[in-house]
Parts: sequence; structure tokens; C-alpha cells
Amino acid sequence: MSEIELKHVGKKYGQVIVLNDISLEMGDGEFVVLVGPSGCGKSTLLRMIAGLEDITSGQITIGGKVVNNMPAKERDIAMVFQSYALYPHMKVADNMSFSLRLARKSKTEIKQRVADAAEILGLDDLLDRLPRELSGGQRQRVAMGRAIVRNPRAFLFDEPLSNLDAKLRVKMRGEIKRLHQRLGKTMVYVTHDQTEAMTMADKIVVLNGGRIEQSGAPLELYNDPTNLFVAGFIGSPEINLFETRYEGGRDIKINGGQPMPLPTSLDIAVGTEIVYGVRPQHITLGAVGVPATVLVVEPTGDAQEVLARVGNEDISVVVRDHALLKPDDTVHLVIDPDRLFIFDKSTGLRLR
Repeated sequence: MSEIELKHVGKKYGQVIVLNDISLEMGDGEFVVLVGPSGCGKSTLLRMIAGLEDITSGQITIGGKVVNNMPAKERDIAMVFQSYALYPHMKVADNMSFSLRLARKSKTEIKQRVADAAEILGLDDLLDRLPRELSGGQRQRVAMGRAIVRNPRAFLFDEPLSNLDAKLRVKMRGEIKRLHQRLGKTMVYVTHDQTEAMTMADKIVVLNGGRIEQSGAPLELYNDPTNLFVAGFIGSPEINLFETRYEGGRDIKINGGQPMPLPTSLDIAVGTEIVYGVRPQHITLGAVGVPATVLVVEPTGDAQEVLARVGNEDISVVVRDHALLKPDDTVHLVIDPDRLFIFDKSTGLRLR
């Protein structure tokens, strides 16, 4: 069952189209991540679901009810903002209970809901502190606690971790995922960080230029991108992409004349301008293969991220179970033909 559904939703500011024909279903209890570059419309879409932005066209339903003209406070949605949006003069407990007091809930119910949320988020010892006495991660947990006490149908997160340092972001990703598993509520999460999307989502929705490029499970987008944009956006390190022309045969030459294999099932016309894509994780080293010269080696502990030169092109490789490489080493790259991605250069669509 769809908890939130968008049908042909659009948004315009004057003549500027921000979102165009967005149709999307978000299931009950599903963790959906909206991801894309800055300016793609993901935060605007989230605010439209919340009722903080009007829609220009289409229809939004929440729990089976059309909410196009429903005020934000009646949509039974809780939103966690990037800026925390805490009241600086209120203690943690008062920040968390503010919406319940506005709704005139009993003191007993308020106390119990705040206590339950604090226990879930590990805030029991912080309830009497002011926001200025908290770390960034603690403030974000308070913002989430304020949303939890409302017991909404769904939670909306607008880049909630962007103000945190890298280590704390990883920790908070895990906390939000555990929170989702514990509450079982639909969560819609906006980020520009594809790593956050891959590690947290049940479903990723890739937006670009106000349109949905592709949606699906994280590994579906990683292993089976429908177009060049999705292939380039999802995955770290980024996919290797080479522009070239198919001249016939079972391999193709990239800049510098170096032959590279093609997918065994690919059927394309001679002369087709293509973009040849291979993920760094899908390349291994062997005794024979495509010769390459190592340029840069970045050890990451369990692997080496290597930048090498093939012909006149640079190529990234993630190397595992191999002695530490060094610049100017000669290696042979083994590329699995069935894990390649070939795209039409003119349309960006995947060729199969």
C-alpha cells in the first residue's frame, strides 16, 4: 500500500519549471531517499509533500487522502530540517514537547511521549540542557525527538546531516536507520550525498533538472542504471566513462588506440558514438589484460584506490588482495565484459 503518492506533480515559479511530471509511490514503512545535485528540485519536492510549498499541477495523496489544499499542520507529517530549528531559550524537553503543548495534550501524555522519544534517541540525560550546551549530533537527535513525539504517519528529512563532520555523519546515518527499523514509519529523506542514499534507502529516487531519472533499490541503480546520469551519480569512486566510436568487432578502442572489451550480448551499429563505462570495483588485476601505468595510489585499509593511465586516458581501479602498488608500476587490467555499461552518446540512454 502506498503511504504517500505523487501523480504527475509539477512546480513552477513564473515561467521557471522546477519540477516536471513527478509520479512516485512511497510504500507504508518504506525508507525513500531523494538524491540529486544541487538545484534538481529534491528539497522543493519534500516541502510540497509537507505542505510548505504549493503545487502547480498534479496530485499528492497521504494515507489515501488528497492533500493538495490541506494545510501542513493537518497532514500528519513531521519534518526534520537541516538547521535543527530548535528554540534556543527552551530546554531539550521543552523543545521536544512544544508541538504537544500547542495541541493541548495532557501533561501526563506529554511527559510519557518525551520520555519514550528520549529513551529511543539516548537523550535521557540531556532533557534539562539548552541547545547551546549540546553538540551538533545531540541537537540533531533533539530535532528528531521533536518529530517522534508527534507520532506522525510519516517523517520527512531535509539534508539533516549536512552540518555534521564526516565521522558523526556516519554515526548518525546508523542512528536514523535504526530509528526507521524501530518505528516502522514511512521516511522520506533528501540528500545530495549518494553514499548516504546507498547506505540508508529501501528506494532511491534520482532527480535531475526537475525530473526523475530512475528510481529503485540501491543495488538496482548501481548494477543496472538506465542512463548515463544515473551511472555517473551513483557509486563511489565514480564510474570510469570514455567517449568513443564503435568500429566493429568484439572490442572498442578508447583514446590512444587501446582496445577494450565489449559486453558479449551488445548489438550496436558500426559508427555509433558511445560512452563506455566501467566501475572501478569491476576491474581486477591479472597476468594478462589491458596494460596500464599506475599514476596515483590511495590505500584505504582494505583496498587501494588506484588511478592509472590506459593509452591517453586515466582510469580508476579499486584493487583488493594485492601488494601495495606504487607510481610507474605497470599492471594489467582485467575487465569483465558482462559488467560493462555502454551508453548512446547523443541520448545518454543505456545500450543493451
